Amino acid sequence: MLDVLLQQEGPIPLQARLQCAPGELLALVGPSGAGKSTILRVIAGLARVAHAQVRVGSACWQDSAAGQWLAPWQRPVGMVFQSYALFPHLSVLDNVAEPLHALPRPERYARASQVLAQVGLSGLEQRRPHQLSGGQQQRVALARALVRQPEVLLLDEPFAAVDQLTRERLYEELAGLRSQLRIPVVLVTHSLVEAQLLADKLVVLRRGQTLQSGTPQEVMSRPCSEEVARLVGFGNVCESVVQRVQGEQAWVAVGNAELALPLAEGHSVAAGQALRWGIATGDVAVLKDSRLPDEAGQCLLLTLEKAVPLGDNVRLVLRWPEPGMAGLRAVVTQRFAERAQLQVGSAVRVELPRDKLLVF
Repeated sequence: MLDVLLQQEGPIPLQARLQCAPGELLALVGPSGAGKSTILRVIAGLARVAHAQVRVGSACWQDSAAGQWLAPWQRPVGMVFQSYALFPHLSVLDNVAEPLHALPRPERYARASQVLAQVGLSGLEQRRPHQLSGGQQQRVALARALVRQPEVLLLDEPFAAVDQLTRERLYEELAGLRSQLRIPVVLVTHSLVEAQLLADKLVVLRRGQTLQSGTPQEVMSRPCSEEVARLVGFGNVCESVVQRVQGEQAWVAVGNAELALPLAEGHSVAAGQALRWGIATGDVAVLKDSRLPDEAGQCLLLTLEKAVPLGDNVRLVLRWPEPGMAGLRAVVTQRFAERAQLQVGSAVRVELPRDKLLVF
């Protein structure tokens, strides 16, 4: 288990805690300047912060309170940088063998060749980095990180410099490698799609502070705060006035309809109070029939303001009855949009499932 606790007020503020079990991939996401790369550098021993604890299993790599510190070369860690940082004058084989300079030459090259085969680069041992594609360079950098047989693998935006097709192929290769490695893997990425595809666990950071951690599905569908909701592209955040409170539900008026919002335990609200609430874009159910039944429940009749085709989907913006509210965002397939004959300006019936609504 990788267990990291970092705290300092400046120059880069940090208040971060993360844990990653062997075989897990943990993704760090957040805006630029959130401290994602700094956390990787601290784990690798390339940066120091005021208060830090870095433990891997029973080994302590760093404990500022106890004066414990292992230098980077003493930490069994592999790191892949965004720029790959390959030596341009060395062959692929020599690049991968470089971290093993303490071993006899035959053993060094034998292990490097073995790892190159593991990442699918057998036969390219004598090429120089400039003779490789971006995807091949990325795999050389990964092989060099793995050749030391690390106990932790750190990936700093490793797919940012390659095209989309190569990136998707590398996703598959990394997923396959993970099943063999059985070590903690920490990935820094700006891409929420990448995090959803690859990560077992997601940590959302802002200004060096851990805001929420959990599975990608938990974090992106049930953000713990409005701030996290905005950072993970949750979709819809609204404000309404509470009409009444009944049990663990607050009722708000939207046009001529009422919506029931589920309240978390201990969340106290009163009639007349403004409430911030939201629903993920993908959880808004667009219904084919625009007619409202007598008992509409959590159904509303809204006006289609915008429809933007994106690939096989269409992103919709629907206008609320109340002025001043940002449009409700939803997504449907192209086929559904055609069959439902969705037209800008037309009435569209939507359902906001109670169990998908969040109160912030």
